[in-house]
Amino acid sequence: MFTDTHCHVYSEYYDDIDKLSSDIKNNKVNRIINNGCDDKSNKEVLELLKKYDFMYGAIGIHPESADIYKRDDLDFIEKHLNDEKVVAIGEIGLDYHYGKENRDKQIELFEYQLNLAQKYNKPVIIHSRDATVDTIDILKKYKVRGVMHSFSGSYETACIYLKMGLLLGINGVITFKNCNLKDVVSKLSLKAIVLETDSPYLTPVPYRGEQNNPGHILDIAKYVSELKNISIGELAEETNGNISRCFDI
Repeated sequence: MFTDTHCHVYSEYYDDIDKLSSDIKNNKVNRIINNGCDDKSNKEVLELLKKYDFMYGAIGIHPESADIYKRDDLDFIEKHLNDEKVVAIGEIGLDYHYGKENRDKQIELFEYQLNLAQKYNKPVIIHSRDATVDTIDILKKYKVRGVMHSFSGSYETACIYLKMGLLLGINGVITFKNCNLKDVVSKLSLKAIVLETDSPYLTPVPYRGEQNNPGHILDIAKYVSELKNISIGELAEETNGNISRCFDI
C-alpha cells in the first residue's frame, strides 16, 4: 500500500470526492496528504480530514498568494497546526517562474511559515520553482524537516537538500519523455524519496492529458520500481518508512 504525500483534493477540482476516495483505495493507496495552498483550501482540507479516515492534511500559503494573503490566514494556520491529522505546513515556498517582481513578499511569507514549522516542530512541504538558490539559502537559516515537493533538480541539488534533512517528492514528472529526473533518482538511495501525485496536476504517462488523481501513485510507483530494479513491495516498504520518519502518521 502506498501514500500519496502531496495532492490537492478539493471540490474545486473533483465533483465527487466520495467516489474518488473509493477509487483511490482500490488502487493500493491507503493514505494521502491533502495539501492546502490558500485560506479557502486550508479550510476545506480541515473539513475533509474529519470525513475521510485515510486522509491527512497540510496547511499553508503557496507563494502564488504572496500578494493577496492576509495576516489572518497565517493566524488560522498557526491556530490549527496541532489539530488531529494535520501533519505538516504546506504547500509553501518560492516560485519565480513568472517573474521576481514580488520576490521579497514571497521570501517574507516563506520565512514566516518556516518559523512556524520550527516553533511547533512541524514538517514542511516545500514548493521551489526557478528559485533554487534562494530556497537553499533560506533553508540554511532554519532547522526543519520535510519534503521538497515535485523535485526535478540536479543530483547535486538533491544532495544539498538531503544533507539538510529533507526528502524528495517524486511524482509523474519522472515518467515524462526526455526528463532528467530519472537519471537523478537512479543514483539516489531509496531513503531519499517519497512518492506523490500533485493531483490534479502532473498526470503520469500514459495518462497525460487526463486529470490526475491520487490513484495514479501506483503508476508512479511501478515506474520507479522498474527504474531502481526492485520489487514494488520493497519500494512501498522503503517509502512508507521514510514517511513515518518525517510525518506523524
